[in-house]
Amino acid sequence: MKANHLFFSTVCALMLALPVGAQTLNNEVLLQGVSLLDTPYVGGVLDREDTEELILNTDELDCTTFVEYVIALALAPMKENNIKDEMAFANNVQKLRYRDGQINGYTSRLHYMTEWAQNAIKAGILEDVTATNSQYTMQVQTTYMTSHPNLYRQLANNSENMQQMRAIEQRLNGTEVHYVPQKYLPNDGFQWIQDGDIIMFTTDTPGLDIAHMGIAFHVNGKLTLLHASSKEKKVTVSKVTITKMLEDNPRWTGIRVLKVIK
Repeated sequence: MKANHLFFSTVCALMLALPVGAQTLNNEVLLQGVSLLDTPYVGGVLDREDTEELILNTDELDCTTFVEYVIALALAPMKENNIKDEMAFANNVQKLRYRDGQINGYTSRLHYMTEWAQNAIKAGILEDVTATNSQYTMQVQTTYMTSHPNLYRQLANNSENMQQMRAIEQRLNGTEVHYVPQKYLPNDGFQWIQDGDIIMFTTDTPGLDIAHMGIAFHVNGKLTLLHASSKEKKVTVSKVTITKMLEDNPRWTGIRVLKVIK
């Protein structure tokens, strides 16, 4: 808890040091993320119901829903009572979570983060800053969900969902994306990686594109991650740099970086 308060103070000091009018959207993303510190990590919150519907639960988070809620809150306007507009927040979550913002069953949810990013870029919510700053590319292979249907209740007992998910995977396979390989990322990151950027960890796990995600946060000049941690069982700031996180996870190969722009 003491460490988290220290991090919060660091962010507040950053905000206060900015000239009037200089508070950027990235600062808002970071502040909304910090506001969720210590929220419990809970997996599978979106998979509890048989019918796909928009779930808004900021009391239980995994790495993806944490990022979705933070972006949605950052983009939502403030109402007169100094509270974020709930309807705008809900609409933002739906735009991020579902293909073209339309809810049409389990497979309309964007399960693979490659497509999640494509959808948000198409909607004008995110910009792929890795594409303009890193020459390194990789080809995405997505087969993990249909290869492990026992891990997904809505696939294990539903042949229609399996068929639709297999078509989605085939459509995504071979997609070329820019990334920063683990060996080329210094502890302090790069100047073009800013606080509040979305960090996605690429992986060589067969059939999987992204292993984890969170929000960039520089602490004492080092690039760390604000994220919903399955290990810590809560939203926290990593005690080590993103570079060290990559070193400690042999199947993580690098990062993609996206900026909230809308």
